Amino acid sequence: MTVIGWLQIILFCVIIVALTKPLGWYMTRVFNGERTFLSPVLRPIEAGIYWISGVDEKREQHWVTYTVAMLLFHVGGFLIIYGVMRLQAVLPFNPAGQGAVAEDLSFNTAMSFITNTNWQNYGGESTLSYLPQMVGLTHQNFLSAATGIVLAVALIRGFARASMRTVGNFWVDVTRCTLYVLLPICVVYALFLVSQGMPQTLGDYVEATTLEGAKQTIAVGPVASQVAIKMLGTNGGGFFNANAAHPFENPTALSNFVQMLSIFVLGAALTNVFGRMVGNQRQGWAILAVMGVLFLAGVAVTYWAEASGTSTLQALGLTGNMEGKEVRFGIVASSLFAVITTAASCGAVNAMHDSFTALGGMIPLINIELGEIIVGGVGAGMYGMLLFVILAIFVAGLMVGRTPEYVGKKIEAREVKMAMLAILILPLMILGWSAVAVVLPTGVASMANAGPHGFTEVLYAYSSQTGNNGSAFAGLIGNTLFYNLTGASAMFVGRFLMIVPAMAIAGALAEKKSIPPSMGTFPTTGGLFVGLVVGVILIMGGLTFFPALALGPIVEHLAMNAGNVF
Repeated sequence: MTVIGWLQIILFCVIIVALTKPLGWYMTRVFNGERTFLSPVLRPIEAGIYWISGVDEKREQHWVTYTVAMLLFHVGGFLIIYGVMRLQAVLPFNPAGQGAVAEDLSFNTAMSFITNTNWQNYGGESTLSYLPQMVGLTHQNFLSAATGIVLAVALIRGFARASMRTVGNFWVDVTRCTLYVLLPICVVYALFLVSQGMPQTLGDYVEATTLEGAKQTIAVGPVASQVAIKMLGTNGGGFFNANAAHPFENPTALSNFVQMLSIFVLGAALTNVFGRMVGNQRQGWAILAVMGVLFLAGVAVTYWAEASGTSTLQALGLTGNMEGKEVRFGIVASSLFAVITTAASCGAVNAMHDSFTALGGMIPLINIELGEIIVGGVGAGMYGMLLFVILAIFVAGLMVGRTPEYVGKKIEAREVKMAMLAILILPLMILGWSAVAVVLPTGVASMANAGPHGFTEVLYAYSSQTGNNGSAFAGLIGNTLFYNLTGASAMFVGRFLMIVPAMAIAGALAEKKSIPPSMGTFPTTGGLFVGLVVGVILIMGGLTFFPALALGPIVEHLAMNAGNVF
């Protein structure tokens, strides 16, 4: 660990905090339907979309209608991705002559991208042509990201509104999010990435001659446009198999730093949107502080573990663990990226998590299993964090013997039950499928390693898919019928069966009357509240996941430092 390394981490945090308020202000105006500096250009396009689709932008929806609209919207997205992958061989923009993608892999990939998971059981450059990458994956990257954001906004409206039965209009929210937030940023972002050396072309693959005189085919394509929304929308699916470790997806140290910023910026800004909509920005800063405490703790552990290496590496005279890392990024940028991409539900990687030390790889796993609420996926992290806030407020109410309140709303049995239901869905999928996979021969056959590390590869896979992250411990062979189908079910449940209880909470809160604070109201903008929420998150994680973690990374860490290598 070095001073320069910590300065990079501090600079990242400072920039994120600095961007939170102005971007939160802008996003609040967008979702409130207020005029922005882009309105003169985009408002006619927005109105045209409503006219063509028959949407009345002034007509809001009940939470059930809002949720059903969202689910039907994703059925269409699933069919588009599955269709273009299965028909790839006869579609245009296929310079490498890629054939149709297998049924089970197409099914898994379609489910992956509509759930904002972007888990990939394939190598992008060797499996997909340009059209599926653009029409299927990049297209859904925008819409799945927009969906996460607008669902968070709907839940925020539940806290902000009083005696109302509506939480917004899904079609209007998705249109505004895509048109005013995601697209403008991505246009500028993609041009920046091209300036750093990232390809953006529909031309053929490039033929090159190596120094030995051999012929080599270099894959290119419309990369920058996909990477921009992949990072900004916390999608994470790579155009190339090596993802952000590939020089065409992450050419320079500057592009790496900007990509890390883009993963966090919208999720952090949503905390400010929350504060503005409930009429107290300090509420938003308190939530961001909870996220910050957990994030910095994770960065410290991962950076320390990777910079220290293992006793085996130290005995060889090696300082730190550089296995699986790009030299152009080094240990600090690789460690920081790993924590960021799993604190958010991004899943993009600039280093191989499978090659991290046991404790260094444990932090990304913990981040995912906590529900990726540390900033989290765009929107998904915010509504996930608010579920834990509800539980924390409930615990506080039990301790003082009064009905818990939060931002003027009484938190009652229905909200607590729905929050627990949403949170407990994660361990059901993660631990359930992991247990099945390590018992069935078809699951064990895909494990490249025995012992704790092999177990961790399976646990990480189902954690990543259920948590809609998409990163992987690469030792597991995932492109089998068993893992494609079970993984798809984990992604579906982890995304949508968590959303429905969250939306039920939004509807219930919107109907409640707003009550003024009193002498007995628990303050929710100070250090005590931050500490309580952090404690509830860690306790919930300890009860549900840490026993499983102890069987993997912790045991592996002890063994590796005793001189054993799995």
